[in-house]
Amino acid sequence: MQRGYIQLYTGNGKGKTTAAIGLAVRALGAGLSVFMGQFVKGMHYSELDALKVFAPRLVLKQYGRDCFIRNAPREEDIRLAREGFAEIKQVIFSGGCDLVIMDEITIANYYKLIRVEAVLEIIENRPSGVELVLTGRYADERLIKAADLVTEMMEVKHYYTRNVQARDGIEK
Repeated sequence: MQRGYIQLYTGNGKGKTTAAIGLAVRALGAGLSVFMGQFVKGMHYSELDALKVFAPRLVLKQYGRDCFIRNAPREEDIRLAREGFAEIKQVIFSGGCDLVIMDEITIANYYKLIRVEAVLEIIENRPSGVELVLTGRYADERLIKAADLVTEMMEVKHYYTRNVQARDGIEK
């Protein structure tokens, strides 16, 4: 069994989830198993359909209702995030998955749905063979310090600023 590391994809630029999915596809190609939990996401994204072809070696679950980022999270958002976090924790410590992706976990931290300390506890105590990927904007400095690899996606220019809506197959 190879050693697992902690990867963190953060920043205000596009591509954090896409990078994590790319790593998932690479892991699947090498015969590894993948679990991807998406926090604060409950909407339909095209990758949900595309990744179904990898089941059962890839499991993808969403722990959100819709995108609440424009509003304060509600009790239901908090409940879904915490239930999802408990499930991911069980997956990590069961030893049955090689790569675990916690998509948008730093957003869940930022909005206080999941405590940063709880994520740090998982990082510190996870089985040595589990590769853990964390994604999202506003990564806490403690997560940056704990990670073995940190990539910051920096927005230089984005057509969103020209009121271009999210397009099927590209942004959603």
